[in-house]
Amino acid sequence: MSLNGAYFVKLLTNQTARLYRRSITIPRALDRAGPAIAALWGLVFLAASLPRVILAPSPVHGLADLVPILLPYCLIALAPVVGYRLALASFPAGTLTAQPEIRLSRYGRWRRLSLLDVYGNPAFGPAGLMASLLIGLLLNVVLRSVEFLLAMPAVNFHAPRWSTLLFALMATDVTVLSFFYTVCFVLALRGVPLFPRMLLFTWLLDLTTQLVIAQRVAALGGLPPLVAANLGELLRGNVIKVLISMFVWLPYLILSERVNVTYRHRTGEEQTE
Repeated sequence: MSLNGAYFVKLLTNQTARLYRRSITIPRALDRAGPAIAALWGLVFLAASLPRVILAPSPVHGLADLVPILLPYCLIALAPVVGYRLALASFPAGTLTAQPEIRLSRYGRWRRLSLLDVYGNPAFGPAGLMASLLIGLLLNVVLRSVEFLLAMPAVNFHAPRWSTLLFALMATDVTVLSFFYTVCFVLALRGVPLFPRMLLFTWLLDLTTQLVIAQRVAALGGLPPLVAANLGELLRGNVIKVLISMFVWLPYLILSERVNVTYRHRTGEEQTE
């Protein structure tokens, strides 16, 4: 190997080691700052939603007209906070959680590890690519909330039926999925064995929700053609994003040595990360 080649390999190795060390610090920082991040995001979202509430096209004559407009934004802001707090209370730091009795991931040859071996294994913990997945889960909550904020006008019962139904359905979609993606984040961060199947459940729930929204709105009828086209693009984009996430992360969640050590307490003959 030439000197330039050896220098390049050494540089690449050092860079990889540096990135890996950084990936170890990310989950620790998120674990410490997680509750504050969730609360801060809720406040930021509420502040960003105020112009929508103030400039709502539906007339507001009193509290009965204001509550249907304001409530969805409050629920979306609270969903990550409630999800984070409930998950933390259910799985405190240092708690040993038993493995599920029924294994869903059976691909490959794996050797069961004792808890002592699990915690002593260098592959244990949400580092490496898992740190990227953690960040992705948080970003998903933010992006879905911002999409709702930009795409949906705030309406109450004075608006057309299709408009109020669509506003309620999309707000419910963001609220429920923000809650579950946040729960997945905490489970991944705390090394809870239920994490891989909870994430799979949330992906499937996400896909199902998009289809239900499309079906409910189509059954109601009366949508202007431009609104129907934009809604179709929005729902199609959500489905595509979920499918891409599943395509990218499912093989990793099944084959990764780190995932299997951390969440399934087993190891294979060869590492995949």
